[in-house]
Amino acid sequence: MFLFESIPWYSALMWFAVLGGLMLANELSRRNKYIAIISFIVLPIILPFTIWQKTTVAGSSVGTWFHWAKVYSALAGCVCFMALRYSKKLNQNKYVLAFPAIILAINIMEAVVRDFQCYKFNGIVDGMMTIGGSWNIMNGIAGILNIITISGFVGIIISKEKNKDMLWPDQLWFWIIAYDLWNFAYVYNCVSDHAFYAGAALLLSCTIPAFFIKKGAWLQHRAHTLAFWMMFVMSFPTFVDTSKFAVKSSHNTTALFIVSALALAANVLVFVYHFYKIFKHKLNPITGEVHADLDAYKEIVNEGSVANTNN
Repeated sequence: MFLFESIPWYSALMWFAVLGGLMLANELSRRNKYIAIISFIVLPIILPFTIWQKTTVAGSSVGTWFHWAKVYSALAGCVCFMALRYSKKLNQNKYVLAFPAIILAINIMEAVVRDFQCYKFNGIVDGMMTIGGSWNIMNGIAGILNIITISGFVGIIISKEKNKDMLWPDQLWFWIIAYDLWNFAYVYNCVSDHAFYAGAALLLSCTIPAFFIKKGAWLQHRAHTLAFWMMFVMSFPTFVDTSKFAVKSSHNTTALFIVSALALAANVLVFVYHFYKIFKHKLNPITGEVHADLDAYKEIVNEGSVANTNN
């Protein structure tokens, strides 16, 4: 196959199971504060001294600095967002509202650094085949553009609904798609043999809820699903490495190039549109919002301002 080696039927079924499991875990943790506390505070305290001591040993594909940084940056996001959601004092502080954007930017920059680092690799790195090339540079640039086009964090609101979701109205579908293309390309470039699950399934597990279940809460969905996935894969690394369900990358240099080229193209388009609006309407993307004129933005704001105890 073009992107991956052969995908047997049981791996295809497992892909849907992973997608569904992550979406279910996200829904449970966003709807119940106590499940969220256990998931994102209690478990991360216990796991490093128990299971992770055995699974993240030297030579393991998840025993790298990046995996440790990724799991704790995702968990930091989850805890930060919980604090915003459940504390009126915090969610009304304009300085505190910058934290989601900062955490998101740091999370992206971690991957950008890794993409640039992988440019010089060609062979087995951290337990898996890594082929460096121009695609790493292209995708690193795409990630930087993705960071630059983060805007409107001052408009983050907490839904008046029962679940108190953290909504970011300025973070709309086109930015999310550009992020997804960039992030899939990153995983495909740098953690290639994990891309079947950690790329496609993981990204869809937060994008589907953002488009069809709770619009405007993409970053909250992303933090939750990423944290759950990282905790799972650090506990059971053989699942993506050597189990019967593992699906390896094709390591096709043409595929690597095309995936990163698409990511770069999408982020260039978002970048151009972003600054076109900024210059045309004389907007400040740091102190204000860029897309408040769009219907998609207004829909998120309207839904977030209406109480609905049935949700």
